[in-house]
Parts: sequence; C-alpha cells; structure tokens
Amino acid sequence: MSDAAPTFSAEAVAFLHGRNMASVATIDPDGKPRQTVIWYRLEPDGRILINGRLPRRWCANLLSDPRVALSIIDSTNGYTWIGVTGVVDEVVDDVTVAREQIVELANHYRDGTPDPETIASFRSQPRLGYYVQPTGIYEHFED
Repeated sequence: MSDAAPTFSAEAVAFLHGRNMASVATIDPDGKPRQTVIWYRLEPDGRILINGRLPRRWCANLLSDPRVALSIIDSTNGYTWIGVTGVVDEVVDDVTVAREQIVELANHYRDGTPDPETIASFRSQPRLGYYVQPTGIYEHFED
C-alpha cells in the first residue's frame, strides 16, 4: 500500500481551473457536520487552497480538526463534479498573505473585474488560508 497522495487526472485539473464553486464540509466541536460554499484554487503541487474569514465557524473548525471534504460542482451541469477528502496540511496565518489570496480568488471568480469595494473589504478582514492535501479523490465526469 502506497502512502503517496492521490493525484487529479488531466481532465480533473482542467475542470478545477474553471470557475466552479466548492462546498466545504468541516466538523464542529460537538461532532456535527458544517457546510458552506466557497471559492478555491488548485495549486501546482496538487493541493487545494481555500480561504476564509474569522470568526466563521468552518474556519475555526479547521484549526482544531484538519479533516475536510470538498465537492466541486460544474457551474453548468450539476451532474459533473469532483469530490475530495483531505486534510489541511498548512495554514496561512499571515493576514497580509491571506488577504492577497482572497483578492486573487476574487479576480479569478469575477473574471478580473471584482468590485473595488469588495476588494477593499477583503483587505480589511481577519482571514486565513488553508492548503488541503487530498487523501481521496472521486471524479464524476460521466454522462
């Protein structure tokens, strides 16, 4: 049995570079699941960057329990999606870096034209970045 992290297929990499939203699931301190919809970015090393604002509960959850699940759903066809289970293996707690990450995500998701007021708001928020190392990948690209 290999300890190597699973990798995304070429089709999945292309899909993940699109402007699809992700649903992130974390675990509350009482053991209940928590979900929210987020932006993400596939990194060159195969990890997935997600970014959140404190004190949102899902963000705090990842600081105490790094297990996470993501569902990334095609914005034009809900039957095309990728499921990822993983662990946060790096937290970006430098607020300046985390703020720039969310600005980069906003530029990607808003086609390079995010609202200046939104960008100004992002640059004033307490934010963290999380790098998710996949431990399991399910690609659902069937017709």
